[in-house]
Amino acid sequence: MEKIFNNTQVAFSLKSDTELDRAYFLFKMIANQPLVRIGTAVTNFALKANLPVEGLIRATVFDHFCGGINEVDCLSVVDKMYTKGVSSVLDYSVEGKEAEDQFDAALEMTLKTIEFARERQAIPFAVFKPTGFGRFELYEKLGEKQTLTPEEQAEWNRVMARFDLVCKDAHSKNVALLIDGEESWMQDAADDLVTEMMRKYNKEKTIVFNTLQMYRWDRLDYLKKLHEQAIKEGFFIGMKLVRGAYMEKEIVRAAEKGYPSPICASKEATDENYDGAVRYMTDHLEVMSVFAGTHNESSTYTLMELMTEKGIKINDDRIWFGQLYGMSDNISYNMAANGYNVAKYLPFGPVKDVMPYLIRRAEENTSVAGQTSRELEMIKAERNRRKGK
Repeated sequence: MEKIFNNTQVAFSLKSDTELDRAYFLFKMIANQPLVRIGTAVTNFALKANLPVEGLIRATVFDHFCGGINEVDCLSVVDKMYTKGVSSVLDYSVEGKEAEDQFDAALEMTLKTIEFARERQAIPFAVFKPTGFGRFELYEKLGEKQTLTPEEQAEWNRVMARFDLVCKDAHSKNVALLIDGEESWMQDAADDLVTEMMRKYNKEKTIVFNTLQMYRWDRLDYLKKLHEQAIKEGFFIGMKLVRGAYMEKEIVRAAEKGYPSPICASKEATDENYDGAVRYMTDHLEVMSVFAGTHNESSTYTLMELMTEKGIKINDDRIWFGQLYGMSDNISYNMAANGYNVAKYLPFGPVKDVMPYLIRRAEENTSVAGQTSRELEMIKAERNRRKGK
């Protein structure tokens, strides 16, 4: 297959020279691990102490990786990307909340983004995180098959009601809904709840998507079992496939608690697992829809090749490719230019509240071998191309 991801002119066609310089500066910083740690600590301290750093954060890391501080703020970015055929997934990226009013606020925001998606072709999906709608410890307790207290049961009933309200709304407005994956020790309860939503709202077509983190060695088997259930009970499966975002946390907890690590033994095993899930899903498109969330060029080519082999149209709406805003533009824009379905995750929220998300992204980038250096290589190539004009 023709290698299309090296075309930097297409990849950065929306970036001004100034924005390109900012991206270069940011990835240079992220490439330097001690600097990321120091920067993270200083930023956290400054925000907690209410020091005036929001403007600086907004002008650098926030504007590179986020669409804006609210959903309306994002629209200029959404429209701009869509001129190049790249769609958006508005992601309210406020993390680590614990109170009922905050869960209700996240619910309201998700309903708002579903309405936004209904009105705009450029926004084909809405998204939320399970812990945006309920306390982490509650999912964890259920996952461990512990009995809930009456108060906790009432709390869990509210979590289920939030899920149902959002899925019902997405179904009635015909908007696909991605539900993110989180840590393995809370994921069982979330999986059961999302499967219930699929059974209820994916009867005619795929509306509700769960997420499989393929750095977990058990996920392909999980998918196959779910497939059997879907055939038996007559519902469609939607899955976002990602490699995973909590690896270090997972390994540390497994060691501390003395259970086998849920993470694949090597990077190669994770890659094989990911590609195995992609292969399995493209073999069963009659009941499955896949959102391939990856910054891995090799996995992306694998899926493109499978589509060619199987005679699947490049814009078949059961197959989407996704990357994060501010990253892997060489994949997103070149794929969109070639007619594939591509959507960028576009995080938004108040600067202070989105910082945990941004810090996680920076740490992830430093721990993913090759990701930052590939970003820098692409940015450098484009800067040189522009200078050579």
